[in-house]
Amino acid sequence: MEHTTVVVTGAGSGLGRAVAIAFAARGATVVVGDADGTDLEETIAACEDAGAAVEGVRTDVRDEFDVERLVETASRSGERSGIDVVVAAAETRHGEPGATPIDADSYTALDDHWRTNARGVFAAIRESLAHLNEGARILVPTHFVAADASPGAGTYAVSKAGAEAVARGFAVDTEYAVGCVDPGPIATDAYANAGSAPEDVAPLFVWAATELEAASLDGKTVDRERWERATETA
Repeated sequence: MEHTTVVVTGAGSGLGRAVAIAFAARGATVVVGDADGTDLEETIAACEDAGAAVEGVRTDVRDEFDVERLVETASRSGERSGIDVVVAAAETRHGEPGATPIDADSYTALDDHWRTNARGVFAAIRESLAHLNEGARILVPTHFVAADASPGAGTYAVSKAGAEAVARGFAVDTEYAVGCVDPGPIATDAYANAGSAPEDVAPLFVWAATELEAASLDGKTVDRERWERATETA
């Protein structure tokens, strides 16, 4: 992936950081964005330790002008101009998973979930379009609560369903392969016992960006089970 430029939003921690490091370890030029400057610096250092060329831009995905600066930086960062992979990983979550019924969730939580998790995906994709190279891929991390009703998922689930709809819209209206990637439950700093460690599932995103057929990604959702079956038989 030496000639590949990858942009990852929400790269300051959790899944976004792990995905950025996974691409860095494969030799890609990685450009990372996050709203937290301190977390972003830690991710940059980790990507450099993996041997990658890396740049970071402090980015709040709720602000499309921040996102514009991120992708413009990325388009100039690689050995060739443009962007090859976008991972729109920035998200926020309010409330305890499984213990936040939607009828008790707040308007404040709804607004922040929507602006970050759905509108932020829209911004990441739309602002990238002018900079994408031929054959570029766009990956949107998703969650099972986006497709299946899950008690206590609250307005977080609403926003993730919105993110999936955004991805499908860009899939049908653009020439690029745009799809959702569901890694299953992820353990984060906030929810340490919620699932797999981010670094264990980050290779799923590298696989979806490099080995999975574009037609199997475009407008679809790729889950962890498919990745595991593919890598077991490879």
